[in-house]
Amino acid sequence: MTKTATAIAHPNIAFIKYWGNRDNALRLPANGSVSMNLDTLSTRTTVTVRDDLKENSLRINGQSADAAASERVFDRLREMAGFAGITEKERFSRGVEIISENNFPMGAGIASSAAAFAALTLAAAGALGLELSEAELSRLARHGSGSACRSVPEGFCEWYMGTGDRDSYAVSIAPASHWELIDLIAVISGTHKKVGSSAGHQMADTSPFQAERVRTAGERVDVCRMAVVNKDFAALSEVSERDMIMMHSVMMTQQEPLFYWEGVSLEIMKAVRDWREEGLECFATLDAGPNVHVICTAAAAPAVRVRLEKIRGIREILSSGPGGKAELL
Repeated sequence: MTKTATAIAHPNIAFIKYWGNRDNALRLPANGSVSMNLDTLSTRTTVTVRDDLKENSLRINGQSADAAASERVFDRLREMAGFAGITEKERFSRGVEIISENNFPMGAGIASSAAAFAALTLAAAGALGLELSEAELSRLARHGSGSACRSVPEGFCEWYMGTGDRDSYAVSIAPASHWELIDLIAVISGTHKKVGSSAGHQMADTSPFQAERVRTAGERVDVCRMAVVNKDFAALSEVSERDMIMMHSVMMTQQEPLFYWEGVSLEIMKAVRDWREEGLECFATLDAGPNVHVICTAAAAPAVRVRLEKIRGIREILSSGPGGKAELL
């Protein structure tokens, strides 16, 4: 017997960042966060369960995945098999084929793992015949990659830090159609980063700045949520840039330090601040990587893009508006 399902999910860009866990195994975040899904970027994942398969198979962008990636993915599949009440987990774990494809760079600070685990969670649920609520899907996606929980709901999302596993998930605070923002992603590097986010999260508490960042994060989440709801670009710019700088300050002062910024990353950030002072509605934010997300209003995006194209060191510029929810195809 063969059961198969395909799902698509979008990466997200965080306005208020997730960095550090209260529980690394469950990926319970040290603070809540707010993000926007990215419509033109996506991961498409197909999960097939077949009785005649003798071993697991995971292919990402046409290539067999390495052992670490396979273990992480099939841990999630075994978890979901248990959730479905399948007791023969060992037999299940030998009979799954997964094919995943991205249309954007992986492991370079564009939330590839968020889209991947959101799509995987929905596709696995479909192949296993599970009927789960959006909150349950978001929670299960979080187990694979924390920010994946934010790629399950639609549009602009808030991830509740929660009190434990059951109530730490993401919800949509506004649909994709709510606000026509544009994310111009200045791709500086498509190379997989040496230290991934999962490892980095575990070192966050070694920074002397993490405790203060976490203590004040709730205030920034409140400001950001209201900025999104009210479409207040000035407030969103200020709180997002400040939060991003705080997160990278933690990264740079961890043991061992993580220096994700490149010289051109900083050049872009400084230029964007100048452009905003000149009247263009734009701000810069970076996740765990060197690539710079320049968030603009739709009216400002063409002028911002022209200016970005003049900066040497940018390999390409990806463009996306707010994206929808993860869904089965």
